[in-house]
Amino acid sequence: MATDHLDTILGHHVWATLALLDRCAALTPDQLRLTVPGTYGSIHATLAHLVAADRRYLVGITGGERVAWSPDDPPPLAVLRAEAERQRAGWEDVMARVDELDCAMPEIPGVYPRLEHAVGLFLVQAVHHGERHRGEVCSILGAHGLEAPELTGWDYVLVRRGVGAP
Repeated sequence: MATDHLDTILGHHVWATLALLDRCAALTPDQLRLTVPGTYGSIHATLAHLVAADRRYLVGITGGERVAWSPDDPPPLAVLRAEAERQRAGWEDVMARVDELDCAMPEIPGVYPRLEHAVGLFLVQAVHHGERHRGEVCSILGAHGLEAPELTGWDYVLVRRGVGAP
């Protein structure tokens, strides 16, 4: 039962990122460069940072290669979306094996000590980090009079159950 709840939480995380990428795919290049004070950066740079960080959290749990994108020169949104889709499969694999997985958070000198048994840490960080930056992108959209998608847990559960299609 607990795995079902974790699956819903992580499923929402992945769905919300993909839904936001889909919304932003309709923006012009000038709109993708929009920002507001207090956010990570432009819409485009924030989305690239979000997707790249999600990959790092997956790599932290399962190993593999990171993506090396610069916020100053983010890849096209189609590349970001394709990577987010690949990550969906990675997160599904993590959830299918969550009770079998173990990993350590490597030490980051002067920042974090090495932490053993860090699967939960990577999961909570992925969800928290994703929510934060999706919220920033939605704030940028709203501040510039552009429509932001509904990305709530309610919306996700309704879509997942086939009741609604925001």
